[in-house]
Amino acid sequence: MLVRAELRKLLPYRTVWIVLALFVGLLAFFVSVGGNVTINGQTMGSSLYAFPGLWTKLAYVASYFHLLLGILLIILITDEFQFRTFRQQLIDGLSPAGLIQGKVTVSGLLTLFGMLVVLLVGLYFGLRYATDSSTSPAEGLFDALLRYGVQALAYLSLAALFGFLIRKSGPAILLFLLYSWVIEPLLRLPVDDQIDRYFPTKVFSSLTPNPSQAVLETMTGPTSALSAAQAVPLALTYAALFWLGSYLLLRYRDL
Repeated sequence: MLVRAELRKLLPYRTVWIVLALFVGLLAFFVSVGGNVTINGQTMGSSLYAFPGLWTKLAYVASYFHLLLGILLIILITDEFQFRTFRQQLIDGLSPAGLIQGKVTVSGLLTLFGMLVVLLVGLYFGLRYATDSSTSPAEGLFDALLRYGVQALAYLSLAALFGFLIRKSGPAILLFLLYSWVIEPLLRLPVDDQIDRYFPTKVFSSLTPNPSQAVLETMTGPTSALSAAQAVPLALTYAALFWLGSYLLLRYRDL
């Protein structure tokens, strides 16, 4: 029922299709030009698209585009405040928990969309351009896709919290981007490495680590970041807390 209600809002909304098209186009573009990247004098070429390494590289690249899905979720939430549809739905008998469940459903749909795009882009480039066909495309797929999905859910929960907190799309999007790119990294600077790895966006980043991390560690030393296995339960805990915060804002503030 909630899925049907949310789809009725999403499908006719042109902004949704524009942002989703941007997500697909930008991800496919960056993956396509990745084969021309030169590292240490060597062009990546078809080796970039070889399974199973392609999945971890693709999940890492796609993680940068969670911000687009987060911006879309903020727009959808703040539109509900602007057009007073949250208020009308409460008058019609829907509870604050029901309103939150609707947006959790939307974030789940956006996550599934992101995972499907990663899967299709990976299969297209892997099957078309990889020269080594001895490895099955399924190898490493489930683990990388699951970690990518958890990361997307976590980022979307953070975006939703800013949407419910600010209630205006422009400031909420700006604060979401500033927090992800500037504020939290600055807050982490004076904090010990053994503690700063538990900050939200650093936990989320640990789910799709840089594929070249092992090479970087030979120059910079071992990283203190959490392993992906350690990051999964923490990221889900943060997501639950952010949705709880959104519920409390919706429950106790005047709409």
